[in-house]
Amino acid sequence: MKFRRKQRENVDINLVSLIDVVFVLLLFFVVTTTFTRETQLRVDLPEAVSGSPAEDQNKPLDIAISADGVFSVNNQILPKSDLASLMDALQKEANGDTNRPLSISADGKTQHQSVITAMDAAGKLGFSHLRMTTVEAAPPAS
Repeated sequence: MKFRRKQRENVDINLVSLIDVVFVLLLFFVVTTTFTRETQLRVDLPEAVSGSPAEDQNKPLDIAISADGVFSVNNQILPKSDLASLMDALQKEANGDTNRPLSISADGKTQHQSVITAMDAAGKLGFSHLRMTTVEAAPPAS
């Protein structure tokens, strides 16, 4: 006896819809993922590898901040290191010209609050050209 074999139907799985679902899920996870930096990284300030040197437009005002938070405006040390005396010194040096460039040079070990105080004084007086000065980072040793 010879039995006839039935033809098997080819079973195909439609992968197009599965691929669409996978891409939508991938897109969802990429968009909703937040990337955080570890806070244990060591940061050495103030070094910068890139940047442009200051152009000589007008004579710039310079606020220098020492490591212990003492302010000086155009190489004149202020008697008090607070917001009011810094604003008075900036107004006196600028003669009301808030279009002059203002550069803040802070020591690498200066507390952030001192730098924020200098930026706050510049903002309250209306200075719009603010620069943070840094030193160029040393090239990595080979």
